[in-house]
Amino acid sequence: MHIGAAAVGLSALLAASASAFTLVKLAGAAYLVYIGISLLRSPIAPEAMSKNLAPMSPGTVFVQGFFTNVLNPKVALFFIAFLPQFVEPDAPGKAAALLFLGAVFNLNGTLWNLMVAWFSARLAATPAFGGARAWVQRAIGGALIGLGARLAWTERP
Repeated sequence: MHIGAAAVGLSALLAASASAFTLVKLAGAAYLVYIGISLLRSPIAPEAMSKNLAPMSPGTVFVQGFFTNVLNPKVALFFIAFLPQFVEPDAPGKAAALLFLGAVFNLNGTLWNLMVAWFSARLAATPAFGGARAWVQRAIGGALIGLGARLAWTERP
């Protein structure tokens, strides 16, 4: 989303408009707090943990990832502040160059996230991790609430 928005100049709106930035920032903060509270409220009994860790459908994973990305104003600011530095201001194909650089960024990010997901799945499947699941779930829930609160009070750059 942000790559396309940067390529057509829409993400510059977040940098130029304090209201738009604040709206996306607060929506993102609320979403992080919601996920954190959901993790804190979910059952942690061993028999409930296996249900809680049931695989999510690809659609659910996609929707969660989509909203996490779109509601993060710092990602948009990255694409309007950092990525354009690698494209000449008077280049005839500026949008195409931004799309290409964004695709390279996405490819690298996807490869990294696949490795993290693979490692996490392997770790979660180990018997030794079973007792730590509740602690990890609570820690991540608390961290997400903290990140949401911090994002809500972040000043616009």
